[in-house]
Amino acid sequence: MLQKVTIQFSSWGSESELKILEPILADFEKENPDIKVDFMHIPQNYFQKIHLLFASNTAPDVIFMNNQYLPIYANAGVLEDLSGYDFEFDKFYEKSLKALSRDDKIYAVPRDVSNLLIYYNKDIFDKYNVPYPKKGWTFDEFLTAAEKLTHRPEVFGVSFEDEPLFYLPYLTSFGADDFSDFDDEKMQKGLRFYADLRNKYHVAPKKEESASATMAQMFLQGKLGMHLSGRWLVPKYRQEAKFNWDVVEFPKGDAGSVVPLDASGWVVAKSSKHKTQAVKLIKYLSSKESLQKFTKSGLVVPARIEVANSEYFFDGEKPKNARVFLDIIEISVPTPVTVNFRQVLDNLKNSTEFMFSGK
Repeated sequence: MLQKVTIQFSSWGSESELKILEPILADFEKENPDIKVDFMHIPQNYFQKIHLLFASNTAPDVIFMNNQYLPIYANAGVLEDLSGYDFEFDKFYEKSLKALSRDDKIYAVPRDVSNLLIYYNKDIFDKYNVPYPKKGWTFDEFLTAAEKLTHRPEVFGVSFEDEPLFYLPYLTSFGADDFSDFDDEKMQKGLRFYADLRNKYHVAPKKEESASATMAQMFLQGKLGMHLSGRWLVPKYRQEAKFNWDVVEFPKGDAGSVVPLDASGWVVAKSSKHKTQAVKLIKYLSSKESLQKFTKSGLVVPARIEVANSEYFFDGEKPKNARVFLDIIEISVPTPVTVNFRQVLDNLKNSTEFMFSGK
Protein backbone atom coordinates (compact mmCIF):
# COMPACT_ATOMS: atom_id res chain seq x y z
CA MET A 1 0.00 0.00 0.00
CA LEU A 2 1.20 3.49 -0.92
CA GLN A 3 2.63 5.37 2.05
CA LYS A 4 1.38 8.96 1.89
CA VAL A 5 3.41 11.85 3.27
CA THR A 6 1.43 14.94 4.30
CA ILE A 7 3.10 18.32 3.91
CA GLN A 8 1.63 21.57 5.11
CA PHE A 9 1.63 24.63 2.88
CA SER A 10 0.56 28.13 3.93
CA SER A 11 -0.35 31.14 1.81
CA TRP A 12 -2.36 34.33 1.89
CA GLY A 13 -4.53 35.25 -1.10
CA SER A 14 -7.87 36.60 -2.25
CA GLU A 15 -10.74 34.45 -3.53
CA SER A 16 -9.51 34.93 -7.11
CA GLU A 17 -6.01 33.76 -6.14
CA LEU A 18 -7.40 30.68 -4.42
CA LYS A 19 -9.32 29.77 -7.58
CA ILE A 20 -5.94 29.56 -9.35
CA LEU A 21 -3.97 27.95 -6.52
CA GLU A 22 -6.31 25.17 -5.38
CA PRO A 23 -6.53 23.39 -8.80
CA ILE A 24 -2.70 23.60 -9.09
CA LEU A 25 -2.38 21.85 -5.70
CA ALA A 26 -4.95 19.23 -6.76
CA ASP A 27 -2.98 18.55 -9.97
CA PHE A 28 0.24 18.23 -7.95
CA GLU A 29 -1.38 15.59 -5.72
CA LYS A 30 -2.62 13.69 -8.80
CA GLU A 31 0.91 13.64 -10.23
CA ASN A 32 2.40 12.75 -6.85
CA PRO A 33 -0.01 10.22 -5.28
CA ASP A 34 2.44 9.66 -2.40
CA ILE A 35 2.15 13.32 -1.25
CA LYS A 36 -0.86 15.00 0.34
CA VAL A 37 -0.84 18.80 0.62
CA ASP A 38 -2.55 20.21 3.69
CA PHE A 39 -3.28 23.76 2.51
CA MET A 40 -3.46 26.40 5.23
CA HIS A 41 -5.08 29.57 3.89
CA ILE A 42 -4.41 32.59 6.14
CA PRO A 43 -6.27 35.57 4.60
CA GLN A 44 -5.52 38.04 7.43
CA ASN A 45 -2.66 38.86 9.84
CA TYR A 46 -0.63 36.36 7.88
CA PHE A 47 2.82 37.03 9.30
CA GLN A 48 1.55 37.32 12.88
CA LYS A 49 0.23 33.78 12.52
CA ILE A 50 3.36 32.49 10.78
CA HIS A 51 5.39 34.02 13.62
CA LEU A 52 3.32 32.12 16.21
CA LEU A 53 3.65 28.86 14.25
CA PHE A 54 7.44 29.22 14.20
CA ALA A 55 7.46 30.13 17.90
CA SER A 56 5.44 27.01 18.77
CA ASN A 57 7.60 24.82 16.51
CA THR A 58 4.64 23.99 14.24
CA ALA A 59 5.68 25.92 11.12
CA PRO A 60 4.31 24.63 7.79
CA ASP A 61 6.76 22.80 5.51
CA VAL A 62 6.29 25.27 2.65
CA ILE A 63 5.45 28.92 3.31
CA PHE A 64 4.55 31.63 0.83
CA MET A 65 6.59 34.68 1.84
CA ASN A 66 7.59 38.14 0.65
CA ASN A 67 10.96 39.88 0.70
CA GLN A 68 9.91 42.37 3.40
CA TYR A 69 9.45 39.67 6.06
CA LEU A 70 11.99 37.15 4.81
CA PRO A 71 15.02 38.78 6.58
CA ILE A 72 13.37 38.27 10.01
CA TYR A 73 13.09 34.51 9.49
CA ALA A 74 16.38 34.10 7.61
CA ASN A 75 18.14 35.94 10.44
CA ALA A 76 16.47 33.69 13.02
CA GLY A 77 17.87 30.67 11.16
CA VAL A 78 14.48 29.01 10.65
CA LEU A 79 14.53 28.87 6.82
CA GLU A 80 16.23 26.30 4.62
CA ASP A 81 18.95 27.70 2.34
CA LEU A 82 17.71 26.70 -1.13
CA SER A 83 20.86 27.75 -3.02
CA GLY A 84 22.19 24.20 -3.22
CA TYR A 85 18.97 22.61 -4.51
CA ASP A 86 18.51 22.09 -8.24
CA PHE A 87 15.89 24.76 -8.87
CA GLU A 88 16.06 26.47 -12.27
CA PHE A 89 17.29 29.74 -10.77
CA ASP A 90 18.67 30.93 -14.12
CA LYS A 91 15.07 31.06 -15.43
CA PHE A 92 14.10 33.84 -13.00
CA TYR A 93 14.78 37.58 -12.94
CA GLU A 94 18.04 38.08 -11.07
CA LYS A 95 16.54 40.93 -9.05
CA SER A 96 13.70 38.71 -7.84
CA LEU A 97 16.28 36.21 -6.53
CA LYS A 98 18.30 39.03 -4.96
CA ALA A 99 15.19 40.33 -3.20
CA LEU A 100 14.61 36.87 -1.69
CA SER A 101 18.24 36.31 -0.63
CA ARG A 102 20.26 37.18 2.46
CA ASP A 103 24.06 36.96 2.74
CA ASP A 104 24.30 35.34 -0.71
CA LYS A 105 21.90 32.54 0.23
CA ILE A 106 18.66 32.14 -1.72
CA TYR A 107 15.84 31.41 0.70
CA ALA A 108 12.83 31.48 -1.62
CA VAL A 109 11.96 30.49 -5.18
CA PRO A 110 10.13 33.52 -6.61
CA ARG A 111 6.57 33.54 -7.91
CA ASP A 112 6.30 37.21 -8.84
CA VAL A 113 7.96 40.59 -8.78
CA SER A 114 6.15 43.67 -7.67
CA ASN A 115 6.87 47.28 -8.58
CA LEU A 116 4.87 50.47 -8.84
CA LEU A 117 4.00 52.59 -11.87
CA ILE A 118 1.48 55.24 -12.88
CA TYR A 119 -1.97 54.23 -14.09
CA TYR A 120 -3.59 57.09 -15.99
CA ASN A 121 -7.11 57.88 -17.18
CA LYS A 122 -6.78 58.72 -20.89
CA ASP A 123 -10.29 60.20 -21.01
CA ILE A 124 -9.39 62.83 -18.39
CA PHE A 125 -6.12 63.62 -20.23
CA ASP A 126 -8.17 64.05 -23.44
CA LYS A 127 -10.84 66.15 -21.74
CA TYR A 128 -8.32 68.69 -20.43
CA ASN A 129 -6.07 68.49 -23.48
CA VAL A 130 -3.06 67.17 -21.59
CA PRO A 131 -0.52 65.08 -23.59
CA TYR A 132 -0.22 61.46 -22.40
CA PRO A 133 2.87 60.82 -20.25
CA LYS A 134 5.83 59.23 -22.03
CA LYS A 135 8.74 57.06 -21.01
CA GLY A 136 11.53 59.19 -19.55
CA TRP A 137 9.24 61.98 -18.29
CA THR A 138 10.48 64.06 -15.37
CA PHE A 139 9.06 65.16 -12.02
CA ASP A 140 8.53 68.64 -13.50
CA GLU A 141 6.49 67.20 -16.38
CA PHE A 142 4.61 64.99 -13.94
CA LEU A 143 3.72 68.00 -11.74
CA THR A 144 2.69 70.10 -14.75
CA ALA A 145 0.38 67.30 -15.94
CA ALA A 146 -1.07 66.89 -12.43
CA GLU A 147 -1.79 70.65 -12.25
CA LYS A 148 -3.54 70.66 -15.64
CA LEU A 149 -5.62 67.60 -14.73
CA THR A 150 -6.77 69.00 -11.38
CA HIS A 151 -10.27 70.50 -11.36
CA ARG A 152 -11.30 70.38 -7.71
CA PRO A 153 -13.44 68.96 -6.22
CA GLU A 154 -14.40 66.77 -9.21
CA VAL A 155 -10.95 65.69 -10.37
CA PHE A 156 -7.48 65.53 -8.80
CA GLY A 157 -4.27 65.10 -10.79
CA VAL A 158 -2.70 62.31 -8.78
CA SER A 159 -3.26 59.86 -5.93
CA PHE A 160 -1.89 60.30 -2.42
CA GLU A 161 -1.52 57.61 0.25
CA ASP A 162 0.01 57.76 3.72
CA GLU A 163 1.26 54.17 3.49
CA PRO A 164 5.08 54.20 2.89
CA LEU A 165 4.84 51.64 0.08
CA PHE A 166 3.21 54.31 -2.10
CA TYR A 167 5.75 57.08 -1.56
CA LEU A 168 9.02 55.13 -1.42
CA PRO A 169 9.45 55.62 -5.23
CA TYR A 170 9.50 59.40 -4.63
CA LEU A 171 12.33 58.91 -2.11
CA THR A 172 14.42 56.45 -4.16
CA SER A 173 14.04 58.61 -7.29
CA PHE A 174 15.67 61.44 -5.34
CA GLY A 175 18.52 59.07 -4.40
CA ALA A 176 17.48 57.99 -0.87
CA ASP A 177 18.49 54.42 -0.05
CA ASP A 178 18.28 54.27 3.74
CA PHE A 179 14.71 54.83 4.92
CA SER A 180 15.74 54.90 8.57
CA ASP A 181 17.72 58.14 8.12
CA PHE A 182 14.85 60.62 8.29
CA ASP A 183 17.20 63.64 8.22
CA ASP A 184 18.98 62.58 5.03
CA GLU A 185 18.83 65.43 2.51
CA LYS A 186 17.65 63.18 -0.38
CA MET A 187 15.00 61.63 1.82
CA GLN A 188 13.76 65.08 2.91
CA LYS A 189 13.67 66.28 -0.69
CA GLY A 190 11.54 63.31 -1.76
CA LEU A 191 9.18 63.63 1.20
CA ARG A 192 8.78 67.37 0.66
CA PHE A 193 7.98 66.92 -3.02
CA TYR A 194 5.39 64.27 -2.12
CA ALA A 195 3.81 66.34 0.68
CA ASP A 196 3.67 69.38 -1.65
CA LEU A 197 1.51 67.46 -4.13
CA ARG A 198 -1.21 67.57 -1.50
CA ASN A 199 -0.50 70.67 0.59
CA LYS A 200 1.22 73.20 -1.69
CA TYR A 201 0.00 72.40 -5.21
CA HIS A 202 -3.22 70.69 -4.08
CA VAL A 203 -3.11 68.30 -7.05
CA ALA A 204 -3.69 65.30 -4.75
CA PRO A 205 -6.72 64.86 -2.46
CA LYS A 206 -6.51 65.67 1.22
CA LYS A 207 -7.98 63.17 3.68
CA GLU A 208 -11.28 65.01 3.94
CA GLU A 209 -11.54 65.21 0.14
CA SER A 210 -11.16 61.48 -0.45
CA ALA A 211 -13.37 60.78 2.61
CA SER A 212 -13.59 57.01 3.01
CA ALA A 213 -12.82 56.21 -0.65
CA THR A 214 -9.59 54.41 -1.50
CA MET A 215 -7.40 55.77 -4.29
CA ALA A 216 -8.41 52.80 -6.50
CA GLN A 217 -12.08 53.68 -5.93
CA MET A 218 -11.42 57.34 -6.77
CA PHE A 219 -9.61 56.29 -9.95
CA LEU A 220 -12.57 54.09 -10.95
CA GLN A 221 -14.97 56.95 -10.20
CA GLY A 222 -13.05 59.16 -12.67
CA LYS A 223 -11.84 61.46 -9.89
CA LEU A 224 -8.10 60.86 -10.40
CA GLY A 225 -6.07 61.56 -13.52
CA MET A 226 -3.14 59.42 -12.31
CA HIS A 227 -2.85 56.64 -9.75
CA LEU A 228 0.42 55.20 -8.45
CA SER A 229 -0.03 51.47 -7.80
CA GLY A 230 1.00 47.93 -8.76
CA ARG A 231 0.04 45.10 -11.11
CA TRP A 232 -2.50 43.68 -8.63
CA LEU A 233 -5.06 46.30 -9.74
CA VAL A 234 -5.10 45.20 -13.39
CA PRO A 235 -7.93 42.59 -13.02
CA LYS A 236 -10.08 45.11 -11.12
CA TYR A 237 -9.51 47.93 -13.63
CA ARG A 238 -10.12 45.59 -16.57
CA GLN A 239 -13.44 44.62 -15.06
CA GLU A 240 -14.72 47.88 -13.61
CA ALA A 241 -13.17 50.90 -15.39
CA LYS A 242 -15.68 52.60 -17.68
CA PHE A 243 -12.98 54.71 -19.33
CA ASN A 244 -9.83 54.27 -21.37
CA TRP A 245 -6.67 53.79 -19.27
CA ASP A 246 -3.05 52.80 -19.60
CA VAL A 247 0.21 52.69 -17.61
CA VAL A 248 3.53 54.54 -17.75
CA GLU A 249 6.76 54.31 -15.77
CA PHE A 250 7.23 56.44 -12.66
CA PRO A 251 8.74 59.87 -13.52
CA LYS A 252 12.43 60.75 -13.13
CA GLY A 253 13.76 62.54 -10.09
CA ASP A 254 17.36 63.60 -9.39
CA ALA A 255 18.49 59.95 -9.42
CA GLY A 256 16.30 58.88 -12.35
CA SER A 257 13.13 56.77 -12.27
CA VAL A 258 14.05 54.39 -9.44
CA VAL A 259 11.25 52.23 -8.06
CA PRO A 260 11.79 49.73 -5.23
CA LEU A 261 11.26 46.12 -6.33
CA ASP A 262 9.60 43.54 -4.11
CA ALA A 263 9.15 39.82 -4.68
CA SER A 264 7.15 36.93 -3.24
CA GLY A 265 8.02 33.27 -3.31
CA TRP A 266 8.03 29.92 -1.55
CA VAL A 267 10.35 29.00 1.32
CA VAL A 268 10.97 25.72 3.15
CA ALA A 269 10.99 25.69 6.96
CA LYS A 270 14.27 24.37 8.30
CA SER A 271 12.27 22.32 10.80
CA SER A 272 10.42 20.45 8.01
CA LYS A 273 10.70 16.67 8.29
CA HIS A 274 9.71 16.32 4.62
CA LYS A 275 12.14 18.54 2.76
CA THR A 276 12.28 16.31 -0.33
CA GLN A 277 8.50 16.56 -0.77
CA ALA A 278 8.50 20.30 0.11
CA VAL A 279 11.10 20.97 -2.60
CA LYS A 280 9.02 18.89 -5.05
CA LEU A 281 5.96 21.07 -4.34
CA ILE A 282 7.93 24.31 -4.84
CA LYS A 283 9.32 23.01 -8.13
CA TYR A 284 5.76 22.35 -9.25
CA LEU A 285 4.42 25.73 -8.08
CA SER A 286 7.30 27.62 -9.72
CA SER A 287 7.17 25.67 -12.98
CA LYS A 288 6.46 27.34 -16.29
CA GLU A 289 2.98 25.73 -16.46
CA SER A 290 1.92 26.78 -12.94
CA LEU A 291 3.21 30.32 -13.36
CA GLN A 292 1.32 30.63 -16.65
CA LYS A 293 -1.88 29.97 -14.65
CA PHE A 294 -1.02 32.66 -12.07
CA THR A 295 -0.14 35.11 -14.85
CA LYS A 296 -3.28 34.54 -16.93
CA SER A 297 -5.40 36.30 -14.29
CA GLY A 298 -3.53 39.59 -14.86
CA LEU A 299 -2.80 39.73 -11.13
CA VAL A 300 0.98 39.26 -11.07
CA VAL A 301 4.19 40.07 -12.91
CA PRO A 302 5.72 36.58 -13.08
CA ALA A 303 9.31 36.26 -11.86
CA ARG A 304 9.97 33.51 -14.41
CA ILE A 305 11.35 35.33 -17.46
CA GLU A 306 9.89 33.07 -20.18
CA VAL A 307 6.38 33.46 -18.71
CA ALA A 308 6.77 37.24 -18.33
CA ASN A 309 7.63 37.48 -22.02
CA SER A 310 4.81 35.21 -23.19
CA GLU A 311 1.24 35.65 -24.42
CA TYR A 312 0.07 34.84 -20.88
CA PHE A 313 1.34 38.25 -19.80
CA PHE A 314 0.86 40.07 -23.10
CA ASP A 315 -2.69 38.83 -23.56
CA GLY A 316 -3.93 41.70 -25.73
CA GLU A 317 -6.06 43.12 -22.94
CA LYS A 318 -5.47 46.42 -21.14
CA PRO A 319 -3.11 47.94 -20.29
CA LYS A 320 -1.85 48.46 -23.83
CA ASN A 321 1.57 49.42 -22.49
CA ALA A 322 1.95 46.24 -20.34
CA ARG A 323 5.62 46.00 -21.38
CA VAL A 324 6.41 48.81 -18.91
CA PHE A 325 5.92 46.35 -15.98
CA LEU A 326 8.88 44.37 -17.32
CA ASP A 327 10.95 47.36 -18.47
CA ILE A 328 11.02 48.84 -14.98
CA ILE A 329 12.47 45.65 -13.52
CA GLU A 330 15.71 46.72 -15.27
CA ILE A 331 15.77 50.15 -13.60
CA SER A 332 14.32 49.23 -10.22
CA VAL A 333 16.29 48.37 -7.08
CA PRO A 334 15.34 45.61 -4.64
CA THR A 335 13.75 47.31 -1.61
CA PRO A 336 16.59 47.79 0.93
CA VAL A 337 14.94 45.65 3.62
CA THR A 338 16.55 44.96 6.96
CA VAL A 339 15.60 42.72 9.86
CA ASN A 340 13.81 45.68 11.49
CA PHE A 341 12.25 46.95 8.24
CA ARG A 342 8.70 46.93 9.66
CA GLN A 343 9.93 49.23 12.46
CA VAL A 344 11.64 51.50 9.91
CA LEU A 345 8.34 51.87 8.02
CA ASP A 346 6.39 52.50 11.26
CA ASN A 347 8.86 55.23 12.22
CA LEU A 348 8.51 56.74 8.75
CA LYS A 349 4.73 56.77 9.11
CA ASN A 350 4.92 58.48 12.50
CA SER A 351 7.49 61.00 11.28
CA THR A 352 5.47 62.00 8.20
CA GLU A 353 2.03 62.25 9.82
CA PHE A 354 2.16 66.02 10.43
CA MET A 355 4.09 66.71 7.23
CA PHE A 356 1.45 65.02 5.08
CA SER A 357 -1.50 66.56 6.90
CA GLY A 358 -0.07 70.03 6.23
CA LYS A 359 0.31 70.94 9.90
